Amino acid sequence: MFRPVLKDLKAIWVLDSRSNPTLEVFAYVQRKGNIYIDSFIVPSGASTGEFEALELRDNEKDFHGKGVSKAIKNVSFILDHLFNTYVDDIFEVDRKLIELDGSKNKSNLGANAILGVSVAIAKAVAKSYDIPFFKYLSFWTKSYDYYLPVPMMNIINGGVHADNDLDFQEFMIVPLGFDNFSNAIKASSEVYNTLKKILKENGLSTSVGDEGGFAPKIDSPFKACEFIITAIEKTGYKAGKDFFISLDVAASSFFKNNKYIYSKNPVDYKELMNIYEKLILNYPIFSIEDPFDENDWDSWKEFTNKYKSKILIVGDDLFVTNIERIEKGINNNIANAVLIKLNQIGTLSETIKAISLANANGYKTIISHRSGETEDNTISHIAVNNSYFIKSGAPARSERNSKYNELLRIYNFYNLNYYSQAYKTISIIQN
Repeated sequence: MFRPVLKDLKAIWVLDSRSNPTLEVFAYVQRKGNIYIDSFIVPSGASTGEFEALELRDNEKDFHGKGVSKAIKNVSFILDHLFNTYVDDIFEVDRKLIELDGSKNKSNLGANAILGVSVAIAKAVAKSYDIPFFKYLSFWTKSYDYYLPVPMMNIINGGVHADNDLDFQEFMIVPLGFDNFSNAIKASSEVYNTLKKILKENGLSTSVGDEGGFAPKIDSPFKACEFIITAIEKTGYKAGKDFFISLDVAASSFFKNNKYIYSKNPVDYKELMNIYEKLILNYPIFSIEDPFDENDWDSWKEFTNKYKSKILIVGDDLFVTNIERIEKGINNNIANAVLIKLNQIGTLSETIKAISLANANGYKTIISHRSGETEDNTISHIAVNNSYFIKSGAPARSERNSKYNELLRIYNFYNLNYYSQAYKTISIIQN
């Protein structure tokens, strides 16, 4: 048996979609005398939970403090310890990386350096075996049912992703009523462009936020949903049948002094819950992400008990792809879905463990991009292997479409089913 051996790691800085630097890590793996090279570009978030792994920045003059030269040097440090070692076991490679760092939140070497190495090595190993990355992941996830994930597309931006007065961060369309992934993307693109026309007709800006969604000067989530419903219907599709709406509230971003600042006024959790209830009653809401602050567990629990049979209640800042926090949610019956972001936890193997834990306990998993993204499309493969949903922003801007385009390639070359067909049997849709 010819096992792959690590021969080199190189890290450089490249620009993300917000014109900030991030790491691209290249791994050089030798197998059967041949060198195989692959890379991973580490994304960066704006709406970050306080429990996320630490993204190491230079905090010096260059790039307004956001330089990554320290993280780049740490990749060289990692190479010194992994050079000429076998790297065909994802969990063993990551165990060594975590041990080298030695901190709870990867603050010594930086989660960006560690994650870049973790994923780049795994991708290079997959290449050495001449198999697509989503199939290579099967050896570690033990999941061999491949599906094209349902996209959750952010077409109206608010919160910290946009310069408007919308408190809620994302208003997404979810194309559940289509027979294959290609048709779902086609329809989503059509709705997106119809929405652009509608906003123009209403004298509103069609400039976009960080994730490609439009950022009109509106201040009501109800108005945002109305625009989306109109766009769906005017495109010739049916809201509640072909398309559903998902919300990312990102409530931690407007939680101040034990109150939620909604429409510039402080409200308590019950008042905020009433707003969600009105939205659920009036629109085909499929999911609500981060409806409450990441430390407001009691509000999460009450909301889950009331709505878990009607919608997906998604933990992002609440769980931060962290096994301990996901376990707490499971044990306390909080939420019923987990957002998965690789750089929240900082290694590929820990990401796999988080997905497996959620799936094993009936929690749906959603593989997600970050607001600071690049052309890297690795998360598309992770979604195909072990999850049924993907968040990658609007069907616009190359750093978002790179994920959808990779999924279209997989669809056309591997003839996979679209998960929405299976999902229609679940009671959430029937309700």
